Amino acid sequence: MSAAAVLPSLRDELTILEGPSGHDGAPTWTLHDPLRNQFFRLSWPVFEMLSRWHLGAADAVAGAVSAETTLNLEPGDVADVVEFLARSQLLKTVTAQDVARLLALHDAHRTGWLTWALHHYLFFRVPLVRPDRLLDALLPFVAWMGGRIFRLATLAALVPGLLLAGRQWDRFAATFVDHFSVEGLASFAVALGAAKVVHELGHALAAKSYGLRVPTMGVAFLVLMPVLYTDVNEAWKLPDSRKRLTVSGAGILAELVLAAWATLAWGLLPDGTARSMAFTLAATTWISSLAINLSPFMRFDGYFLVMDALDMPNLHERSFALARWHLREVLFGLGEPVPEPLPPRIHAGLIVFAWTVWVYRLTLFLGIAVLVYAFFIKVVGVILFAVEMGWFVVRPFIMEFRQWHKRAGAIRAGKRSRVTFGLLAILVLPAVLPWNGRVSAPALLKAQDHATLYAPVPGILSEISVRSGDRVAAGTVLARLDNPDLALKLEQTGHRVSVLNYELARIGFDDTFRSRAQATAQELETALAERAALLRDRERLILLSGMAGIITDVSPALQPGQWISPRDAVLGVQSGTQVEAYVAEDDLPRIKAGDRATFIPEGSGASRPAAVTAIDRMAVKALADPAMSAPYGGAIPARFDGKALVPDGAVYRVRLAVQDDGLVIAPLRGQVHIDGDARSPAGRVLRAAAAVLVREWGM
Repeated sequence: MSAAAVLPSLRDELTILEGPSGHDGAPTWTLHDPLRNQFFRLSWPVFEMLSRWHLGAADAVAGAVSAETTLNLEPGDVADVVEFLARSQLLKTVTAQDVARLLALHDAHRTGWLTWALHHYLFFRVPLVRPDRLLDALLPFVAWMGGRIFRLATLAALVPGLLLAGRQWDRFAATFVDHFSVEGLASFAVALGAAKVVHELGHALAAKSYGLRVPTMGVAFLVLMPVLYTDVNEAWKLPDSRKRLTVSGAGILAELVLAAWATLAWGLLPDGTARSMAFTLAATTWISSLAINLSPFMRFDGYFLVMDALDMPNLHERSFALARWHLREVLFGLGEPVPEPLPPRIHAGLIVFAWTVWVYRLTLFLGIAVLVYAFFIKVVGVILFAVEMGWFVVRPFIMEFRQWHKRAGAIRAGKRSRVTFGLLAILVLPAVLPWNGRVSAPALLKAQDHATLYAPVPGILSEISVRSGDRVAAGTVLARLDNPDLALKLEQTGHRVSVLNYELARIGFDDTFRSRAQATAQELETALAERAALLRDRERLILLSGMAGIITDVSPALQPGQWISPRDAVLGVQSGTQVEAYVAEDDLPRIKAGDRATFIPEGSGASRPAAVTAIDRMAVKALADPAMSAPYGGAIPARFDGKALVPDGAVYRVRLAVQDDGLVIAPLRGQVHIDGDARSPAGRVLRAAAAVLVREWGM
């Protein structure tokens, strides 16, 4: 606008109130828009210009301020104020240009129906009552609660209440755990509602005690979770920061008073309904006041307390703007002016505060997204999860990247940008390039085949021909046994066979032998069969190796000449070694038969080269080796389903041959690293996320 242009008129209903002193000691004022119940903090130069607004021209206003005060203003400063007033809708609408300006502002804030629905799903308010007259009538009856006597009485109740709770802490904690039931959670919900009513009345009555108006009270919905609210924006009319702190902190103070008296009541009352109600009220108010309301990272009471204590309206927005500016300067060195000149300590503190809020909100919104997904039906849960992630997590990054795009020319020209992008490439390339081909999986090294040899019949150990660790071929004699009863039976049977053969040979010479020839032949056949069976039993007393392998488990307690029974193990034979690994479902496509691998035992021990020989195509339903499960110290999360150990996730058994075919005394737990197909870490994360999305969506 030109210096001689007529200044637009201010709206008649606007009021200007005295404000607190600024950080530099300069006075400030507060402009109140009663139609929208909004407040604007005015600096000294702006106040001086508005005081002379009636002069009608920018050059006249700037000249008058420069002549009558120590300020030195120019018409451009007045033009900046006009722009601020127009943007804040504080000017009268007289001409067609004014109407066009308001329509442009309306269109700029206009959103599509989808954006409107998403925003109002995330947060919206429902005013319920206009409590101003009721508060005027109620204030005289509760004013004594703000007096010194009641405050001292509350402190006097708090000390013994905490002492009694401390002496009975085990019982207090046990009562808290016992309330995790349907009835207990319902009582907590009722107590929380009552505490929040007291909380909001604390804000409202504190505001009324300073003569302020409380236009509305109602309920706000934060991601469909109801939260009571009270409109005490008129606290900005108070120039005294201590009074504003009182209004902001009155809700927490009211809850703490309630908690103090409820804690004392729990310590003094006998067991019963009254004591249970006192406990519920005490636990609820302590938790909601200290753990939730005092947080400055969300727009709860703690935020307004910090804002009033620092006398920094719009603390979040100002700290965020400063942190974004600082981030761009650190990354690109753009040399842009600081959004707001502040003392160095406050400047640094606001940047740290902004980053803390961002990290806190990221964690909180991720948790809310998971809860939203869990508490709705699958399709709705997935949609709401995507909304939460998109609006609260992805959207801030996109908005900042848009600002970088607007400054693309300055960013490309900056020397620091090249350093930043170089470091970014060093960090990003390992995440997007397929350099990591290793597939790691929990594994178990054990014998491929193992046979334990027992005495076939009771006998005397004659000799053991091998020792532990000896390699033997199939059919090798391992041990010999003697059985005197078997030898005697074999001798007797042999003698009987000889007698029967003699009788058959004498048939032609003796009528007696001839008359019983048929019976003698049958007896001979039986005796021969018995002798053959006894010979087979004698052969079984020679223990042979049924396979090529290594001798194991030779008991040092067995000595030649010792009687052993069929229940006594003599020794074992192990044939080969193998590794059984349990590979996650995401890694299964990256490996194939023949891939090289390395088995690393748990604890100490040398690694062993191996190769993949077989891959199961069906997920393991139950672990055959309990040692691999988490309940037994293994790395595979599993749960008991009856007597079976069922893995929590899909894992597939992969068998590997070990090149070092040594002795495995007992199964050895460890980890196997397989040289599979290389894939980028970012790709793996995206594929895993896509798999979860497809699975949960039900496609």
